[in-house]
Amino acid sequence: MEPPKDRVYTESHEWHKLDADTLTLGLTQFAVDQLTDVTYVEMKPPGTAFDAGDNIGEVESVKTTSDIYCAVAGEIIETNPALEDNPGLLNDDPFGEGWLVKIKVTDASGLDSCMDAEAYSAQLAG
Repeated sequence: MEPPKDRVYTESHEWHKLDADTLTLGLTQFAVDQLTDVTYVEMKPPGTAFDAGDNIGEVESVKTTSDIYCAVAGEIIETNPALEDNPGLLNDDPFGEGWLVKIKVTDASGLDSCMDAEAYSAQLAG
């Protein structure tokens, strides 16, 4: 699956989609394929402020636990409630209904170091 062109990507396989001052963050298809079956998602709660590069949660699968990082500074304003009852939604639709958190951005400069879809695909191709 080609990564959507309407967002940017980190080397650690998170995607960031900015809309005005609200950012939606999720994991890429590559990341969830590596995790295999996601069994649990725990993100820090709404109201949590953080700096760019901070750990904002974790995803557990049958294989491993992976920390989730964000490239911007901000405050979590929403976690995806659908993942509480159905963490496998992350496997089924990582670029859509499987998003992880929504963030009110206070400093978006970290997005400058992210990759566009083409560069991310090139990284995966190796």
